[in-house]
Amino acid sequence: MGIFSRISDIFKANVNDALDQAEDPEKMLKQMVLEMEEAVNRNTLAVANAIANEKSLERKLAKAKDQSADWQAKATQALQAGREDLAKAALEKKIVSDRNAADLEPIYAQAKATSDKLRGQLDQIKNKLEEARSRQSTLIARSQAAKAQKEIAQSFSGVGSDAFSKFDKFEGKIEKVEAEASAFEQLAGENTSLEQEFKQLGSSASVDAALEKLKANLQLPPSNE
Repeated sequence: MGIFSRISDIFKANVNDALDQAEDPEKMLKQMVLEMEEAVNRNTLAVANAIANEKSLERKLAKAKDQSADWQAKATQALQAGREDLAKAALEKKIVSDRNAADLEPIYAQAKATSDKLRGQLDQIKNKLEEARSRQSTLIARSQAAKAQKEIAQSFSGVGSDAFSKFDKFEGKIEKVEAEASAFEQLAGENTSLEQEFKQLGSSASVDAALEKLKANLQLPPSNE
């Protein structure tokens, strides 16, 4: 019951729970398939031995029946030749062969039933192995997708958000420097405008003085008259 029960348990187990508990689901799945392959190899040898035993008993049974028939024919031949003593001896041999055949019949029947059962079980675990191989790639793909999804979910739920926080903080510093630079430019612009007005004021006074001097030379009335 051992290995066949083990194979059945593997397939009856909740694969999703096993994946949740396993540190490395892919490694676990590969190990399960490896165990099944080893089970198939071991039971293939066991089935081969059972079949060999069945065939050996079948040959012995057939031989006992052939010997019985042969001694029956010899007994008949002896009687026809008038040799009752030989006929009697042949019949004694026939009885022994019949007894051997009768003893072998149930043993052979049991051996055949056993080998047939083992062959059926071996076919079952071979089919389960093929199913496991087929499902293995699918389950591994699902495991990889689940891992990726988990990593993404963790990044959005706070895990790994430190880098984003630092990035935002650095951006804030840049914006602050930009604002300070803009303020200094504005102040510098105001100072330049004030200086320009004073320069213009001084230039205007000089022009007025030159104008009055020119009017005096030409004996024209001053501007305030």
